[in-house]
Amino acid sequence: MTLPKSELIVNANGSVYHLNLLPEDIADTIILVGDPDRVQEVSKHFDSIELQKGKREFLTHTGLLNNQRLTVLSTGIGTDNIDIVWNELNVLANFDLQTKQKKERHKILNVIRIGTSGSLQMDVPVDSILVSSFGLGFDVLMHYYNYSKDTETQQLEAAFQNALAIPFLLPYLVKAPGYLIDQFSDCIQGITATCSGFYAPQGRIVNAKPTVERFIERLASVKIGDKRITNFEMETAGIYGLANTFGHNAVSVNAIIANRVTQQFSKDGQSLMENTIAYVLEKITK
Repeated sequence: MTLPKSELIVNANGSVYHLNLLPEDIADTIILVGDPDRVQEVSKHFDSIELQKGKREFLTHTGLLNNQRLTVLSTGIGTDNIDIVWNELNVLANFDLQTKQKKERHKILNVIRIGTSGSLQMDVPVDSILVSSFGLGFDVLMHYYNYSKDTETQQLEAAFQNALAIPFLLPYLVKAPGYLIDQFSDCIQGITATCSGFYAPQGRIVNAKPTVERFIERLASVKIGDKRITNFEMETAGIYGLANTFGHNAVSVNAIIANRVTQQFSKDGQSLMENTIAYVLEKITK
């Protein structure tokens, strides 16, 4: 099937619409960061950089580290941007941009998110690193996609929906897709909630009274068997959901910059992020 020009949009230079990238611009292993300024904080570790491109908040560097080709790409904030980034990465890997047809052979991408996150548990301290075993989406992105879930995930998702019982939320749950999480077995692991905003959607009372009372306490107290919500941020569930949908591997590595229960904040977030980046690069280039 040939996709219409209005559905798979290609720029005049042959690049995909938002990311401004050509298929040869990306490696099979891709690091996602939210902040465009963080791209160079990753690529400064590369032995060489072959490509630097940017459009809007989407900045891309591709290069070599320990003879492995890597791409680092900024997504901006939120799962609405993840929808754009993941769709266009999959297009770059698995579609012919000239004919607008899907390729017969499916290429699998390995995607690692490095981002900051807030802890929801006393025993997940500030300045630690947590890897997401599941993403629990409080946004609506994956309600627009048809994707598969195993029985365990379906049951766990329903249990969290019933336990949280927030009328306007229908959280979706996605397991870390693929083998990448196994490379981070020495880390704290937990369920990462993905919120649709930073202030009231994360229980912050700053400019207005939120509709959900004691939101932090409610999230922290829910436990289904040995499963609990350990932290939250704004991208992981979307990354996991679309990786699952499109048939790729993904893992989310979270630098815990704040603890919302103890109300602590990292005294040196920059060093924490530098350590997290170095840790991830060592793991994926061994």
